[in-house]
Amino acid sequence: MARITVEDCIDKFPSRFELVLIASNRARKLFSGESPTVEIDNDKNTVIALREIAEESLTKEQLKNDLIEEYQTNTFSEDDDINEIEDNSDVNQLQEDETILNNSQHENDNQSIVKNTEETSEEILESSSNEDSTQNL
Repeated sequence: MARITVEDCIDKFPSRFELVLIASNRARKLFSGESPTVEIDNDKNTVIALREIAEESLTKEQLKNDLIEEYQTNTFSEDDDINEIEDNSDVNQLQEDETILNNSQHENDNQSIVKNTEETSEEILESSSNEDSTQNL
């Protein structure tokens, strides 16, 4: 079979860059042991990958997903995502509750300070008035 080039596959993907990324990823997978979906014909992995793309023996979505999985660093299952969201909402609720409690405590402290200040002021006034009455006698 005649050699295949990027030019022969450019109509399968909108971008030459995307085509090269997908073809190189497929060639690496072939090198690591995945079985090809077309005849090998003593070709190198890059040529086999391009032939697979040209003949559409693998879907575009499958090739794109393989590329994404190759570079993806975090993988979550749907249950993990849901649990993480629930955990975050629990943490946020706890933080809100703690903030409310702290604000309430500060408000109580402020009220106590004001009350104590008023009581002290009254005591000082009474003491002062008692001293004035004593001095007048």
